[in-house]
Amino acid sequence: MDPQQIAQELADAHELLSQASMARLAYNGLDGRPRVIPIGIFWTGDEIVMSTAATAPKVKALSAHPEVALTIDAGDSPGSARTLSVRGVVHLTIVDGVVPEYLAAARKNFDAEYAVEFERNCRAMYDRMARIAVEPQWARFYDFGAGRVPQFLAELAKKVS
Repeated sequence: MDPQQIAQELADAHELLSQASMARLAYNGLDGRPRVIPIGIFWTGDEIVMSTAATAPKVKALSAHPEVALTIDAGDSPGSARTLSVRGVVHLTIVDGVVPEYLAAARKNFDAEYAVEFERNCRAMYDRMARIAVEPQWARFYDFGAGRVPQFLAELAKKVS
């Protein structure tokens, strides 16, 4: 997929990316076996950023195997279902203290008073964090209510209409 196509898919998914606070991240562990985990995200406009403790097992695994896939979805009915699927490469950075995007993601979900308490607790808990930034190398946005569905489903639908 060329960079312009990726940029267009991400632009089409802008609303989903800016509102979403969680994704499912798929990666290979140090044993080479696949894992899928729920993880908080923050879209910077260029990268999908996740964070974890610098000592988390996934940090070593992502250092060894930086190729990942993730999915972000919303909606609880066929008409409101939207999904962004991304494949990419992780860029890991260990930072002192708390990753700024971690706090920004939390602010999307908390009222101001709780956000202050959350930040205080995070700063007390984390001496160092891993900033996990996904550089998208492939992306596809689906909006089922708008008829933007996977090609194979569109082809099946044509057969019955």
